[in-house]
Amino acid sequence: MTYFSFVLIFLVIVLIIKGVRIVPQGEEWVVERLGKFAGVLTPGLHVINPVFSKVSYRVTTKDIILDVPEQEVITRDNAVILANAVAFIKVSNIERAVYGIENFREAMRNMVQTSLRSIIGGMDLNQALTSRDRIKVELKSAIADEALDWGLTIKSVEIQDIKPSTNMQDAMERQAAAERERIAVVTEAEGAKQSLILNAEARLEAARKDAEAQMVAAKASAESIKFITEAVKENNESATFLLGDRYITALQKISDSENSKIVMMPGDLIGAVKSLIGGK
Repeated sequence: MTYFSFVLIFLVIVLIIKGVRIVPQGEEWVVERLGKFAGVLTPGLHVINPVFSKVSYRVTTKDIILDVPEQEVITRDNAVILANAVAFIKVSNIERAVYGIENFREAMRNMVQTSLRSIIGGMDLNQALTSRDRIKVELKSAIADEALDWGLTIKSVEIQDIKPSTNMQDAMERQAAAERERIAVVTEAEGAKQSLILNAEARLEAARKDAEAQMVAAKASAESIKFITEAVKENNESATFLLGDRYITALQKISDSENSKIVMMPGDLIGAVKSLIGGK
């Protein structure tokens, strides 16, 4: 066997080794022949022409996790919030994923970021903070068509976190504190108002009761005077006795007073009393 035969055998062995390809599970390889797409190698053992063909791309067929970094988003009412997401995608058409976009991972990450800003930008702050499920559904719908053109399938899109920015949180805390203080002031004022109303109603009721008592007392006095008047017409002695008794009581009170020094009494007490009622 000549030297040339050894070289030829060696070259054949090298070409066979270079032409044998074992594709692992979870991957598919893109083969190009003379710079043009030739086919896709599925998991398993394959032999290609190492002279005119080569493996240009190795693409995973597993679900791909794309972490979308946190970004500032301005809502419709000019509030600044921070939002980040994670997308789960899968390569469904390897030829489109390889030749349809330069880097499908980076493209999908940017697509999620821009769509997320657009969706949240059309919401108010309160809507954005409380509509996570709605944002997720709209986000998946917004990127699904583009992903399909790139040979990708959107498995799921999740909003990891959505929260106001630090400055916005401080403003919201101050607003909440001011609202609590306002409610406390209103409650206190309402309590004072109710107290004044109740006090006024109590005074009104007391005045009404006093007026009724005075009316009752006046009616009783009138009845008493009427009774006495009738009694005087029939018998002056009864009136004389009553007035005399009142007169004596009044003189006694005057004499007991600390400021009283001299008490003047009529000589004819009975005659004085009778003169008060017109008696003889």
